[in-house]
Amino acid sequence: MRILVTGGAGFIGSNLAHTLEQKDHEVVVLDNFSSGSFRNLVHFRGQVVAGGCDIMPAGRFDIISHQASITDTTVTDQLAMMRNNLEGFRTVLAWAAQWKARVVWASSAAVYGNSPAPMRESMPPAPLNVYGYSKLAMEHLARRWHQETKLPIVGLRYFNVYGPGEGHKGKFASMIYQLAQQMKNGKRPRIFHDGGQKRDFVWIGDVLSANLLAMQSQGCHVCNVGSGKAESFNTVIAELNNVLNTHLEPDYFPNPYDFFQKHTEADISVAGAALGYVPEVGLQQGVGHYHASGSL
Repeated sequence: MRILVTGGAGFIGSNLAHTLEQKDHEVVVLDNFSSGSFRNLVHFRGQVVAGGCDIMPAGRFDIISHQASITDTTVTDQLAMMRNNLEGFRTVLAWAAQWKARVVWASSAAVYGNSPAPMRESMPPAPLNVYGYSKLAMEHLARRWHQETKLPIVGLRYFNVYGPGEGHKGKFASMIYQLAQQMKNGKRPRIFHDGGQKRDFVWIGDVLSANLLAMQSQGCHVCNVGSGKAESFNTVIAELNNVLNTHLEPDYFPNPYDFFQKHTEADISVAGAALGYVPEVGLQQGVGHYHASGSL
């Protein structure tokens, strides 16, 4: 198939572009390189279109994987966030309608805010910032688009994704990556007091599997994509000490944010029923894979 990956120089997008190319699909990457990195595409052999969603790639596509987004959750410019995320998505959906293409796109667990865990798609949305709200607005737009076009579309609510290809994100990379860099430099890993806050950390390989399954769907779905199990930051540090052969204690400090999620955990039953999604890699194995890849 011919597949367009927006945000293809980013963490998830580049991993997906490589995976699809390895499966002999014709893959075109669209990215404005505002937050992605060319380094993620050095070994990509397909066509790269440098630009945002204002540039319509030539030809038609069977599938659009829309991974492009402002993902900086500290952005407070509401108009910039909404224009980029929501209006960019509206443009992509117009392309999909013209091409009769199915769409798989990146939503986020940020739509849940501090809702009680485990988080289920049936819960009322409660985003804590404009990033989370932009994803919620995109979900509403996707449903209306499906009603009008009858074309397949699947939104994937990513939880805390980690793995090779995220290093360019800096302070917006996963906490697993950030803590590992501190520890490799001999520093005590800094986390909010008291390290008991939990996240659903999901290995990039499982996220790619969810995307591939979603590309086969014939319906309209919004599904959680996580490991299905929350782990504390203290546990993450213990696993990193294990693979890095270090013995560094956490350096706790007060949480300065008022929109911080205390506990995220995905109920993945909808993704299992609708897509056949079953995550295979837990935190211990994932951290081991990450270290073995040489990217941690």
